[in-house]
Amino acid sequence: MKTILKPAITQRLAFGILFLITLIVVIPVVLIVAVIVVKGLPAINWTFLTDMPREGMKAGGIFPAIIGTFYLVIGAIVFALPLGVMAAIYLTEYAKQNLLTRMIHLAIVNLAGVPSIVYGLFGLGLFVLLFKMGASLLAGSMTLAIMILPVIITSTRESLMAVPQGFREASLALGATKWQTIRLCVLPYALPGILTGTILGVGRAAGETAPILFTAAAFYLPNLPESVFDQVMALPYHLYVISTQIPGLNLSLQYGTALVLMVLVLGMSLLAIIIRWRFRRNKKW
Repeated sequence: MKTILKPAITQRLAFGILFLITLIVVIPVVLIVAVIVVKGLPAINWTFLTDMPREGMKAGGIFPAIIGTFYLVIGAIVFALPLGVMAAIYLTEYAKQNLLTRMIHLAIVNLAGVPSIVYGLFGLGLFVLLFKMGASLLAGSMTLAIMILPVIITSTRESLMAVPQGFREASLALGATKWQTIRLCVLPYALPGILTGTILGVGRAAGETAPILFTAAAFYLPNLPESVFDQVMALPYHLYVISTQIPGLNLSLQYGTALVLMVLVLGMSLLAIIIRWRFRRNKKW
């Protein structure tokens, strides 16, 4: 009897502890989201979302910051996604697995943990000063692309390695070339994992302040950028400015800006999740 009850009690205890840990993690997140929604909703209206800022950002809307954030994220993905996928394909499918490739992989993993302020200083030195792009949309997008590149490379590499080796062997046995095998037999099945890395990159790129602080963001711009060499407003930096640099501002405007940023990030992530789900549904293994 004891040998039967003891594992059952241990299992229930383990489930209880795991459930408690889950609550400890989830409840603060739910509370934070609830506070932002409750305090931010009064500020959300058509004028707030579509007007240009006025009177030093004490009036008007946040339309340039919304568009600027969208431009920066899209620019970062345009630069980072092709480079990250190609680098992962080379490291997984072409490069010999030796000490050098293991060191490269370790370096990529470590780069994912570098503080964002370091990437901002790197972008300032390389793109803004050395390449003389100035503080611009292009410099900011490329800095964010470098920041999310390790995440995309790592997730793509893991996804490629998860595709069964038999797929490659069968394709090569039928006379396909190495590239045809990768393009037609490996990448389609690795695509959900690649999109997972992209989702993580989008979330980080949209919410970072430090990299764009040095390379792209402007304090107050009541107009939209006309070229990739113009400065832009961005929601993370805009939120920082109105929270710390503008005294007497209505608190609901700060929470409203945070709510818009949260919805924008969640919307982009949801779109990528839907695309990933459609590809994952076609998996046959």
